Amino acid sequence: MKKVITVIALLFIAATSFAQEKNKKMNMEVDGVCGMCKVRIEKAALGVKGVKYAIWDIPSHQLSLIIDERKTDPMKIKTALVAVGHDTKELKATEDAYNKVMPCCKYRDEQVVKDHEN
Repeated sequence: MKKVITVIALLFIAATSFAQEKNKKMNMEVDGVCGMCKVRIEKAALGVKGVKYAIWDIPSHQLSLIIDERKTDPMKIKTALVAVGHDTKELKATEDAYNKVMPCCKYRDEQVVKDHEN
């Protein structure tokens, strides 16, 4: 009986340790307005250990990612994004970080957003 319980416990532990995916696809919304924002956002995401793929779509503001969950998590990626001045739904960039982006990238400014719509 002890052997059966031990085997079941080991199987449970093994299954739990493999629950994290090596290549998980995910999306998140990231604020930005232009091609320079795209480069900055993708570079920040790819700079996080465990991020294998990052493409940001300008019109939809969606950042598509492939990550290794064993090495990173969404909050680490969002922290890297706000550090370079781009807001996410959960985290907002500090004024200092936001002020470092180029004037054409000021996505919080309604006039800049309107200028990029044309």
